[in-house]
Amino acid sequence: MQTRTLGTDGPVVSALGLGAMGMTNGVYGASDRAESIATVHAALDAGVTLIDTGDHYGTGHNEMLLAEALRDRPREAYLLSVKFGVLSRPGGGVTGQDSRPAAVKNFLIHSMTRLGVDHIDIYRPARLDPAVPIEETVGAIKEMIDAGYVRHVGLSEVNAATIRRAHAVHPIADLQIEYSLISRAVEPEVLPVLRELGIGMTAYGVLSRGLISGHWKPADAGRPGENRGRMPRFQGENAEQNLALVEGLRRFAEARAATVAQVAIAWVAAQGEDIVPVVGARTRTRLAEALPAMDLKLSAADLEEMEKAVPKGAARGDRYPSAMMSGVGVGN
Repeated sequence: MQTRTLGTDGPVVSALGLGAMGMTNGVYGASDRAESIATVHAALDAGVTLIDTGDHYGTGHNEMLLAEALRDRPREAYLLSVKFGVLSRPGGGVTGQDSRPAAVKNFLIHSMTRLGVDHIDIYRPARLDPAVPIEETVGAIKEMIDAGYVRHVGLSEVNAATIRRAHAVHPIADLQIEYSLISRAVEPEVLPVLRELGIGMTAYGVLSRGLISGHWKPADAGRPGENRGRMPRFQGENAEQNLALVEGLRRFAEARAATVAQVAIAWVAAQGEDIVPVVGARTRTRLAEALPAMDLKLSAADLEEMEKAVPKGAARGDRYPSAMMSGVGVGN
């Protein structure tokens, strides 16, 4: 497994990260606990060191699943990226974000306890809390770094101005944000600022939640526990047009003896050595498909051909429902 460095002052991680969110039931359909644990093990055995989760995934169950999967692995064999601060309520539903300094420390001890670790490698607010200056939130994480409970500060889904303010308080290792062939809002302002300041990017949604994986079908929206049907890109005519883009990508992939998912992941990786794609593989089969993408070298001509197959801005529909779009720092 190749490695990449997250920012000037950040950690060295595997060039491909594993996102654990889908291993929690009710996100992308039913998940299997045993298979999820086996997938984490397979990822570690393949050299994947970066594992991403959030304390709100399954209201803590995702962290507990990872604790079980990682129990017999040396702590130095993996890095945990953890998002915090999303507020939930009984019965389901998100009610906001709490990034007050006291809350940062409260969320942190609960995550460490659920994960069974004595420190978090990269700790980040899941979303910007409009009621709390980012300087206060980053300052609290810095205190936890000084105390030995956190190694690096990360951010998630914020704009360029917020990145600058946060980085002025403490060096930011990486920004976690959606980036794919059909989600490129980071390119005009955010990505240049990251590179100016020496901050890495961990790109999630590289397959747009499976939409450009080559596997998703409209009929999948009706599966129990499947929530992608709420997202505009997966609905009606939007889905039809977006899947037509996938077919163009499929022809490109097949000509190179690759899969749609592999070329989509490789495209993100090819955008810079400072970008680490994070794949939400829930099974060993999907992980096995994703891993070869890191060895797929795309030439300038290949990238140009992919751009023609999936032109910038060609996707239809927002990446989140409107209520959720209001909480992200950049658009689609």
